[in-house]
Amino acid sequence: MLSVSFSPDGQTLASGSYDKTVRLWDVPTGRELRQLTGHTNSLLSVSFSPDGQTLASGSYDKTVRLWDVPTGRELRQLTGHTNSLLSVSFSPDGQTLASGSYDKTVRLWDVPNGRELRQLKGHTLLVNSVSFSPDGQTLASGSWDGVVRLWRVGF
Repeated sequence: MLSVSFSPDGQTLASGSYDKTVRLWDVPTGRELRQLTGHTNSLLSVSFSPDGQTLASGSYDKTVRLWDVPTGRELRQLTGHTNSLLSVSFSPDGQTLASGSYDKTVRLWDVPNGRELRQLKGHTLLVNSVSFSPDGQTLASGSWDGVVRLWRVGF
């Protein structure tokens, strides 16, 4: 396992692994609910949307995929990064997704339509962590360059 994320209600756990799958688990019983397949390489990051209905997964295959949690259906694939994805994070309202990559960029995506909104550059090495502030106005990114950057991203 390379990444785990609890659903907002704490009842479901998502895990991403080397075997290219996302697995959804029922927390109270430990039972596997389903496998989400489609990535062509290992999964490095998974994150639930604030309402728990959508899951984002980032992979060595350079894509972010959005999944419908209740059905397990792939909603869309977000492409644009030129190297592996290391971190994905939803904004508090669930409308924007941030992704950090080996390509040294952070990208912001419009979740409902999958469009890339903005590319944030400034790190000199891979970006391995992204997280929104509680009000959604600021995004933090952490990199192997030893720098944490704060970005004003309010729309």
